[in-house]
Amino acid sequence: MSDIELGRLLFSIVALLVLAMACGRVFDRFAMPHVVGEIIGGLLLGPSVLGLIAPDAFSWVFKAFPAQAALLSGFYWIGLILLMFVAGFSVQRELTVADRKIVGVMLVSSIVFPMLGGWHLTALIDPARMMNANANQISFHLVLAIGAAVTSIPFISRIFIDLSLMTTRFAKVVLMTATLQDLVLWTALAVATAANTSKAIDVAHFGIVITTTVAFLTVVIIFGPGALLWLGRLLPIKRDPSAYVGYALVVCFALTAAASFLGINVVFGALVAGIIIGSLPNVPFKDVKQRISDLALWFFVPIYFAMVGTKLDLLHQFDWEMTVIFILASSALKMLSVAIALRLTGTDTATSLNYGVAMNTRGGPGIVLASIAFEFGIITESFFVTLVLASIITALFTGVWLRLILRRGQEFS
Repeated sequence: MSDIELGRLLFSIVALLVLAMACGRVFDRFAMPHVVGEIIGGLLLGPSVLGLIAPDAFSWVFKAFPAQAALLSGFYWIGLILLMFVAGFSVQRELTVADRKIVGVMLVSSIVFPMLGGWHLTALIDPARMMNANANQISFHLVLAIGAAVTSIPFISRIFIDLSLMTTRFAKVVLMTATLQDLVLWTALAVATAANTSKAIDVAHFGIVITTTVAFLTVVIIFGPGALLWLGRLLPIKRDPSAYVGYALVVCFALTAAASFLGINVVFGALVAGIIIGSLPNVPFKDVKQRISDLALWFFVPIYFAMVGTKLDLLHQFDWEMTVIFILASSALKMLSVAIALRLTGTDTATSLNYGVAMNTRGGPGIVLASIAFEFGIITESFFVTLVLASIITALFTGVWLRLILRRGQEFS
């Protein structure tokens, strides 16, 4: 790479980061999710805006030399890996006795019925508009099912913080349920991407993929924390927070690589790595996790979300009919499944509906799902746009809904 090419690459990274942070700040000021602003920043630099009004400038920024796309793709994947690594830090691992019943009801209702309904959304939308022609059909239907069931822990957490709800039982139950739910759904996504290597439906292959994924999760979650502490005592490592940051990142990329070698989605490997680092003692790892989170969330992750925005070609790939049908149908499945299940257990109607709305917040995980499914050739570009828009719109709807509920004087326990 020449100095000129390096300079052009760095300029494109700076442009992505500046627009992502600036638009994120604007969204913060209007009490909307910061990450949506980061995507909008990328949208402004992508084919939907800059590519439309100034195609030469768009090419100058992002197509300066042949290898630029591949190099930017490296930043994209590192941002995605670190996003899931950091998300793993916050995974809830304990449930109180008082909350187990309601979490159990919400967990089953937020997974089973939305996934079943999502699997059959092809009855409402022509699958040819959604599924890549070379994709495995089961992988595609799994993506549909996950897209209807996923909940965003980072998005809903940010909304709870903004509305001062984080200390309520409502927030605690939603986050516990979303944590357990997303472990199931990320496992399903790992199966979908691994199985997509074969267009034909091979039951034996699916069995191997599922067994490998579950075994990887089980072994790493159970033995990973203890193995890391044992290695820490055995190896001649430097014991201070700065060095631990490097060691934690080694664990992240090592498990991500291991997942890749096993045919498991790399994102799943990063999430599992985050879970085991998050389970280590707070002293001295609390400071380590904060440093990694700061680096990821204020550099690599904004670049990732901005690049998601650059992939949105609204002029040529936005299918408004498919988007409206998918958002309305999947949201109805998710919200009503949770609300009706809770109502049957004796929870009042208003609270049941609030839980349903909160669990329908797709946000970041919905966008990650869209990114992974598109990169692995499971879905079309038009459906990629639909999944990203569904993630943004449901997150914005949840924030507006809960804010209106609070303004009407309803309290959350």
